[in-house]
Amino acid sequence: MTHKAKFKLTALPVDAPLYHRDHARPVTRRDFIRQGFLGGSATILSGGVLSLFTAPNQAYAALSSDVQSLANDINCSLGGLSGNKVPFICFDLAGGANLAGSNVLVGGAGGQNDGSITTAGYSKMGIPGDMVPGLDSTNFSLLSGSINNDFVNAELGLQFHADSAMLKGILEKAGVAVGRVDGCVIPARSDNDTGNNPHNPLYGISMAGGKGTVVDLIGSRSSDSGGNSMAPANMINPEFRPTKVDRPSDVTGMVDVGELTAILSNPADVTAVMESMARITHKKLKLGSVNTGLTRDEVVKDLVRCGYLKAADLADRFAGVPVDPLLDTDIQSIFTADELNGDGEFRKTASVMKMVLNGYSAGGCITMGGYDYHTGDRRTGENRDLRAGRCIGACLNYAARLNKPLMIYVFSDGSVASNGMRDESADSGTTLGGRGKGQWTGDNSSTACSFILVFDPVSKPTPLISGRQIGRFSADASVVTSSSPAANNVNLLVNTVLLNYMSLNGDIGQFASTFTNHGLGSAYDLYAAFGALSA
Repeated sequence: MTHKAKFKLTALPVDAPLYHRDHARPVTRRDFIRQGFLGGSATILSGGVLSLFTAPNQAYAALSSDVQSLANDINCSLGGLSGNKVPFICFDLAGGANLAGSNVLVGGAGGQNDGSITTAGYSKMGIPGDMVPGLDSTNFSLLSGSINNDFVNAELGLQFHADSAMLKGILEKAGVAVGRVDGCVIPARSDNDTGNNPHNPLYGISMAGGKGTVVDLIGSRSSDSGGNSMAPANMINPEFRPTKVDRPSDVTGMVDVGELTAILSNPADVTAVMESMARITHKKLKLGSVNTGLTRDEVVKDLVRCGYLKAADLADRFAGVPVDPLLDTDIQSIFTADELNGDGEFRKTASVMKMVLNGYSAGGCITMGGYDYHTGDRRTGENRDLRAGRCIGACLNYAARLNKPLMIYVFSDGSVASNGMRDESADSGTTLGGRGKGQWTGDNSSTACSFILVFDPVSKPTPLISGRQIGRFSADASVVTSSSPAANNVNLLVNTVLLNYMSLNGDIGQFASTFTNHGLGSAYDLYAAFGALSA
């Protein structure tokens, strides 16, 4: 008599680190992040300098005319004027998350819904034969192009698998934004399990004119890119290095008047003190009677002067504003108190989306760790995708509440694949089970993709490309590496994203001169998924 051994898989908590027998022990910060040993390290956003922010900004007293003149003399820009570009937030899912098939639908030359991917191909993407999208659930024959097929959800315009955990999270948090969202998917390979992929587009956002009223760029990691993945080397400019934002202490250096707000109750007094400091420093540097520890070069001295002038300007615009992000009624409506108190990823997202969507930063990167989830089950990945979706949906909801447009870009380093074995575990309370979908059993960069979501507060964006897809997959669910410039070159994937950012802002005509070595060819406008937003 033959007995089959039964193994009971234990579902990992959403923040549990991932141990893989076929992976070396983590040795770098990026290794720790992708395997979940380092995750969301945010603390509660109470008090602190983030509480100095409000929307709209209110200056309590105009800067004195002589201080403004000092700034004009050395071409020091004050006032924190935003570039008025579409706010941009990217999600860096460290470790190689599944995005294609089980979350965002992908297809061949006809786009998302062309029906060319085989059942075996869907199995590789974790979708068993009885859950293949675009098939009649009775006889599994192909249906002709209808987006209302079983296992297809088009509520966001961009089509997702109807049982997508990420979609579930987005819809749970996105609220009224859902009807004014659309997007596109970009089939594109990248190396597995490494932060060395130059995925991060933040520096390019600044190059394309993105400006914040406090800082231009922010990221939740203290890296050159602001995230887990690297930035393209030819775009890195130390002047615009993303400022780390995932807790109040990280923001203190951006809008900091020391203890003056505690000592002086009148915001106008804070401004006056900072103006006096700026005048004294300006005079001493001009006379050469102060030892700054720097060279006497006028450029350096002007930078020091400008720093003090900007400090006075920031005090004028932000000191004494009595608004705590945790008391922001919009944020309270999106995240519950338990979510903000109990989950660092939600606190991190709340921090970044407040900065970006209020215009204090032009672009932000949210890194979420632990997406190297080929753990031989499906539940671990499902629950991490669910939380990422909730964070994405929260950003969309906050944009809708502030009546601001938003571009979201989601990417990961590599991807995963299934061997077809099903995880039949059921949902348990708030924890998702495998629900009969394929177990994630190994890394596989051929199933990788990135995707873009666009929110327009005025009307639902209209795609310029058929099938909402840039590039294509083969019938066996592998990226066709010749299908677009982005498909096999992460640098060109970033350029494709930046092209779309400039197109949303109505700046596509300046793309070639802004990114002179963009590599997308002379017909680059074919890779723009949307035109200028109406907002």
